[in-house]
Amino acid sequence: MTGEPTCARRGPDRGSATAELVLILPALLLMLLFLVLCYRVSDAKLRIADVAHQAARAASIARTPAQAVTDARSTAQTALASAGVTCQDLTVDTDTAGLAPGALVRVTVTCTARLDDLAMLGTPGSATLHASSTSPVDIYGDQLGQAP
Repeated sequence: MTGEPTCARRGPDRGSATAELVLILPALLLMLLFLVLCYRVSDAKLRIADVAHQAARAASIARTPAQAVTDARSTAQTALASAGVTCQDLTVDTDTAGLAPGALVRVTVTCTARLDDLAMLGTPGSATLHASSTSPVDIYGDQLGQAP
C-alpha cells in the first residue's frame, strides 16, 4: 500500500468548479440586485396606491373643499410615513367636485422615490410613482351631528 490517498477524480479538471463559480458569481449578484430593484418598485407602487385610497377616503369625509384638500395631504403624509416610504417630492392633487353629497372625490398621489442606492445596477436616481383613487361623498354626511 502506498501512502498516497486514492482519488476518484484526478486530472486536468481539478478545481474547475471553483473557477466556474468565480466566473458566474458576478452575474448571479447582478441578477439578485435586479430582483431586489423589481421588488422595491412594485412594493412602492402598491403602497402609493394604498396611500391614494386613504387620502381619498379622508377627503370624502371632510365638510368643505379646503378641509378636504388639507385632510388628503396630511393623510397621505401620515400613511407614507407609517408605510416606510420616503418621497423626495410628494404631490397630492385633490379634486373635490364641489364636495356635494353623492359626488366623487378623486385624489392623485405622485411620489418620487429614490433608487440610487442600488448603484451597481446603474439604475436611475429615482422613479416617479403615480396612483389615483376615487371615493364617494357620503349622501348622509350633512345629517351627521345634527339633532333630529
